[in-house]
Amino acid sequence: MKTIAMYALTLSPFAAVGQKVGTLQTEEHPALTMQTCTKRGCTTEDKSVVIDANWRWTEDGKGTNCYDGNLWNDELCPTTQAGAEACGENCTVEGASYESTYGISASGSALKLGFVTSGANTNVGSRSYLLDESTSKYEMFYLKNREFTLDVDVSTLPCGLNGALYFVEMAEDGGLSEFENNNAGAAYGTGYCDAQCPHDIKYMNGEANVIDWVPTSANSGTGHYGSCCTELDIWEANSISHATTPHVCTVEGQTRCEGTDCGDNASGDRYNGVCDKDGCDFAPFRLGNQTYYGPGDEFVLDSTKPFTLVTQFITTDGTDSGDLAEIRRFYVQDGKTIENPTVTVGDNAYDSITDQFCAEQKSVFGDTDDFSAKGGLKAMGEVLDRGLVLVMSIWDDYDVNMLWLDSTYPTDADPSTPGVYRGTCSTDSGVPADVESENPNAYVTYSDIKVGPIGSTTSA
Repeated sequence: MKTIAMYALTLSPFAAVGQKVGTLQTEEHPALTMQTCTKRGCTTEDKSVVIDANWRWTEDGKGTNCYDGNLWNDELCPTTQAGAEACGENCTVEGASYESTYGISASGSALKLGFVTSGANTNVGSRSYLLDESTSKYEMFYLKNREFTLDVDVSTLPCGLNGALYFVEMAEDGGLSEFENNNAGAAYGTGYCDAQCPHDIKYMNGEANVIDWVPTSANSGTGHYGSCCTELDIWEANSISHATTPHVCTVEGQTRCEGTDCGDNASGDRYNGVCDKDGCDFAPFRLGNQTYYGPGDEFVLDSTKPFTLVTQFITTDGTDSGDLAEIRRFYVQDGKTIENPTVTVGDNAYDSITDQFCAEQKSVFGDTDDFSAKGGLKAMGEVLDRGLVLVMSIWDDYDVNMLWLDSTYPTDADPSTPGVYRGTCSTDSGVPADVESENPNAYVTYSDIKVGPIGSTTSA
């Protein structure tokens, strides 16, 4: 997603739009455990995973597709306002075969997301959410004055791929109670939003996004409306580069946008919308430390091996009610604690995300400081109080080939300009057709998710 590019996943031909529950394919959520910790220890809890509704097969209850390839069925879902409403009444969203169709598998506390899955159809990438024990609501995370910990394995992710784990301010029930045409809800992965206000969400607010629909790839497109909300990128990475990026919005919860509020690049409104699309990124390579993270033991943090990342959300007074003041990070690999790197920005040294870091980074890089303008860390802390949904994904980038994460970007800028050199990948890398054909077996694994008071989730 995210810091620069719009979130552009290649979707399965079974992409979904309707939000009634179908009966042609059963839904079995992969089981996944996590741990909730206190100072006395951690307790294992049984949760499960659900794939986003955008990936699902949608049909009229008799097997006729409501959305086929990259277009709507003109009879079931006409591209009018009346058609947007009728599509919810005409169409069902079906269950998913997670491993065989989408390359998603879970075992114990580990979730593995495959990149390309071939079968009757070819699926590329996926986006899934953590459900609570009821399996009908998303697990909600309240992270202020807490730490969030997990293990990651990005060893097979090359240039152009992104194993992204992040939080967004989706509705706990996926919009089930708010929108009458949504009868599927969180159990079927509805209600997605993020700070890019994506227009490729096929169904939002109880209506199909059919108006002004334009295909953008063989399986996806964009419609008139976008879906906006605050986003907290815990981990966006491949084996070359990584970034941690909070994005704040001026709206609460999932909000359907149109026009200027969406902040679309095409209309020149990137900084006029309701969300901070750039975010405030702590990306060591972009910040000048080119030996901290990468593939091999010559790097401080070796991306060829799994590691633990711990993210702490520090408040002004060390209490749950204080304002969010800092986002801190450290890692554990091979039993050794690895502190976040200290980087020099302007005249100051930083090893975490603070409002001062964000403002100075934007100034030195010559970037618009939309993060501060939209409330900075205090605004993010208010969202942490309201609760966030965990997103686990793998994707390639049909917008700018993931160059914003792992290469020189903008591509026509001088790499020696502060903030331009983001990774060692070439500027012609990351083309989705190449990434998909050359690295179909790439995967990311997220495991051992823990949450608790600061200092409770790891013995390091």
